[in-house]
Amino acid sequence: MSTSHSAPGHPEGTPDNNGSGQHAASGGSPWRDDAARQPGRHSAPRGGNERPGVSEPRGAESALGSKEAMGRDDNQARRDRRSLRSGFGKRRDRLAAGSGAQDATTERSSRGSRSQRRVVRGEPVLVVDGLSVDFGVDKEWVPAAIDMNYQVAAGEVLAIVGESGSGKSASSMSILGLLPSNARVNGSAKLAGEELIGLQGAALRRVRGEEIAVIFQEPMTALNPVYTVGQQIVETIRLHRDMSPAQAAERAKEMLTMVELPDPEKAFRSYPHQLSGGQRQRAMIAQSLSCDPKLLIADEPTTALDVTVQAEILDLIRNLKDKLDSAVILITHDMGVVADLADRIAVMKKGRIVEQGPAEQIFSSPEHPYTKTLLESVPHLGEGSETGESVDMVAVLEREVEAEEREAASSSTDRDAATANDVAAGTAGSTAATATDRPTLPTDAARTPRHMEPSDDTAALRVTEPVLQLKDVAIEYPKQGRNPAFRAVEDVSLTVAAGEVLGLVGESGSGKTTIGRAAVGLLPVVEGSLIVDGRELSGASRRELNGVRKDVGMVFQDPSSSLNPRLPIGESIGEPMFLAGMAKGQELQNRIEQLLDQVRLPRNYRNRYPHELSGGQKQRVGIARALSLKPKLLVADEPTSALDVSVQATVLDLFEELQTEMGFACLFVTHDLAVIDRLADRIVVMQHGRIVEQGQREVVLRSPEQDYTKRLLAAVPVPDPDTQRARRELRQQMKLGAS
Repeated sequence: MSTSHSAPGHPEGTPDNNGSGQHAASGGSPWRDDAARQPGRHSAPRGGNERPGVSEPRGAESALGSKEAMGRDDNQARRDRRSLRSGFGKRRDRLAAGSGAQDATTERSSRGSRSQRRVVRGEPVLVVDGLSVDFGVDKEWVPAAIDMNYQVAAGEVLAIVGESGSGKSASSMSILGLLPSNARVNGSAKLAGEELIGLQGAALRRVRGEEIAVIFQEPMTALNPVYTVGQQIVETIRLHRDMSPAQAAERAKEMLTMVELPDPEKAFRSYPHQLSGGQRQRAMIAQSLSCDPKLLIADEPTTALDVTVQAEILDLIRNLKDKLDSAVILITHDMGVVADLADRIAVMKKGRIVEQGPAEQIFSSPEHPYTKTLLESVPHLGEGSETGESVDMVAVLEREVEAEEREAASSSTDRDAATANDVAAGTAGSTAATATDRPTLPTDAARTPRHMEPSDDTAALRVTEPVLQLKDVAIEYPKQGRNPAFRAVEDVSLTVAAGEVLGLVGESGSGKTTIGRAAVGLLPVVEGSLIVDGRELSGASRRELNGVRKDVGMVFQDPSSSLNPRLPIGESIGEPMFLAGMAKGQELQNRIEQLLDQVRLPRNYRNRYPHELSGGQKQRVGIARALSLKPKLLVADEPTSALDVSVQATVLDLFEELQTEMGFACLFVTHDLAVIDRLADRIVVMQHGRIVEQGQREVVLRSPEQDYTKRLLAAVPVPDPDTQRARRELRQQMKLGAS
């Protein structure tokens, strides 16, 4: 049965008479509920609207039509919040007498019965039929998802893929009512036979977290910064399970152990900012799975993670899915992640599912032209080579496993020989014999990196003075309170010439972004020399730094935090040119439109605000802003991590065109080695603040010397299910051999 739900205060089937909550005079945002400030219009109560973005059923018996019902919802929400702030345990004490005790008993019985009812593996968990989502904008309904039909079974992973703005996240969030107030939802979505579209109040609160859980893209913004990780998991458990605080804490620690955090007790007591990105994502997975949900929605769960942590998170989701028999909806633009994890794929374009089927079929023989275009846009390791041949990491890993097995066998033989010598020579000679006979294997840090000296950089020798030059550089984050100064980069030397792209790769915390920020004068250099366009930045004054920054552009990793939310994107792009005196008036407007054209954004987007754009669109605005001053040096900090594959391919093509035209030097910081293989002339590999290997792209990617570089390459997902499966098995063998 299909149902229709429009946002509160909207006429059935049309937006409200002022563009879905916008002020005609002030041009208010459609995401803001301005209806609450207009006399004679209806808006959902602040404390009682448990489902923002999807309106409740209309009629005399609806929650919105009954002030008494609204008052009860408000009071209930306030009681729930007070109970959480007071230690999660006082609500039951208030319900100890009268009808409250009966209600609490009924609630506990309902929780217990629901927790025991599980779906058998292979049976449909979620069935979506005719699901459509529209947003009211400028007095019109703009479709985000159109007539979607799919289902996902227990123990199965359905990947929903497509470009930014195709409706992937909007359609999935509509199931839980997590849409803005100008949304309208039509159709049906049944979870184990129970209709979700139109749920409200207690029924919707029960579904959220207990029946359906979500892993969001950025755990730092999804987790509450003022509560510890343990408190947040305990809160989730006690909202849906009849447990004491001690029992819930024990369950929380059990979940933190299950997601393989190195120290569950410490993680339980830690705040989100005290954990690394990968650890925060593991903590969010623990919170999401704490109530054994039937359905897990993973919205870009690995986008912000480096390749090695990404591989671990994907293994974790796969193992937990098999263990708990949960259905998983994976929303992503990374086709390598899809090949690694998905059983079935649904491809979306402009709000419609254009193709769906088993993962092997979609990858091997796609039918729809858009699916073919999407797969052709995926960067592969090997595209940057002259021959265009892919990097055969399966063969590399097989050789690595064989070498480790031979090494282990040799070490065993040496130990046996050493033991025999010890017995013959006595205890006094045992130490010397062991030291002499047992081979010593150097670590990555102890080995001599390849092409370490700037003088060996052939590309840099083509110019008299490189645009960027670092020699023996050390960078520290200053002391803050009781926290001592932290040295993030030590003894780094590298150069970047005009027209050259230097790829800087490594895991999170290796010092990549720190070097990029120092190159634009955002961090001081405590040791060594850092020269940009012939000007020394070490010890430079503020005036000297301001002069350098006009010739340097930077694309930040997170465009949401780097763009001013109160400025339209046209002003954000034009602001650097206006402040630098490069353009004013009509010339400035023309330059803004030209930059929007270059990054493939419509010109009318200049009047939109950042929150009205998708993540990929915001990143393109950041690129346009960075290039607005025609810099000599561009520092790109993970510029393509938030982009879907087709947009990524467009942006990379644009990047190459702009560099050819403008000739700027580029320090490209990323964890995507396929992108580096396509763009970079040389590659620098960093670990723990030091360079462990650097050299020409062909040499580093196809004949890596350091074990750390080999591990990075082994963790890169490839858009081929069979190849990815073989690489995953070999990676597990390497991991077992190392342990």
